[in-house]
Amino acid sequence: MGFDTADDAGVYQLTAELALVQTVDFFTPIVDDPFTFGAIAAANSLSDVYAMGGRAISALSILAWPAKGEIEDLEAILKGGAEKMREADCAILGGHSVADEEIKFGYAVTGTVHPRRVKANAGARAGDALVFSKRLGTGVISTALKRGIARDADVAASIESMLTLNRKTCEAMLAYEVHGCTDVTGFGLIGHAREMALASDVTLEISVDRLRFLPGALDYARAGAIPGGLKNNREFASCAVEAARELPAEVEDLLYDPQTSGGLLISLPEGDAAALESALPEVYTIGRVLERGTKPIRLI
Repeated sequence: MGFDTADDAGVYQLTAELALVQTVDFFTPIVDDPFTFGAIAAANSLSDVYAMGGRAISALSILAWPAKGEIEDLEAILKGGAEKMREADCAILGGHSVADEEIKFGYAVTGTVHPRRVKANAGARAGDALVFSKRLGTGVISTALKRGIARDADVAASIESMLTLNRKTCEAMLAYEVHGCTDVTGFGLIGHAREMALASDVTLEISVDRLRFLPGALDYARAGAIPGGLKNNREFASCAVEAARELPAEVEDLLYDPQTSGGLLISLPEGDAAALESALPEVYTIGRVLERGTKPIRLI
């Protein structure tokens, strides 16, 4: 499985019962604390493996660091990443660094999965329910933090969300008949939903009123704390969307908000969706899968 359907990770079959899952992700700091930044970068890098239904086993760090940067900050970033990888039972085998004035950090992660149990984004079926496992708004809150308008409690809630591994959701969903899965990260909910809809040749109907947002996210969107990635996502993906009603501007903004270490978007039968919601209170239904209509995404 390569990049044909814009899946979250590549899958390479080794035997009839074993395949490798491989992915890479890194980015610039989005929080002030270096330890927390390292941990978020690790959680974000691991997410693609979980989106494929895999188990992360090893990682290689990727680092760009200023030649005159503070060594204590670098140590904290690496420690934060290592702690999160340890939580995931994922071994760090090494890595590579380059001198760069702009800090960047992340990991290339390798996982394993049974070839017949891969959770690709191309399997969503008409009649399925759509469930999601996190709240939206990390991009807007990070922008508000940079502008100095974010409340401490809101930043803390966003950080807690970004630090939460998708491992538990992945392990729980494997007990059910999952037809399709993707993690919602940099392209936002609409961008990743579009990829799933196109790969599956269906329309995803999203009930906007069911969506959950991080504390303060709507306020900061109203205040204009709009990241550049959100604007890029809307410019690219809005043509794939039809809306049954006019949405408040701040709500529409958050549909395109680039998420860091966002939740899993899962397509599965309605009965299984209800059971998964009961097993994991953080998982909630946001819509359903329809036969392919005029547009890949329908907002109601």
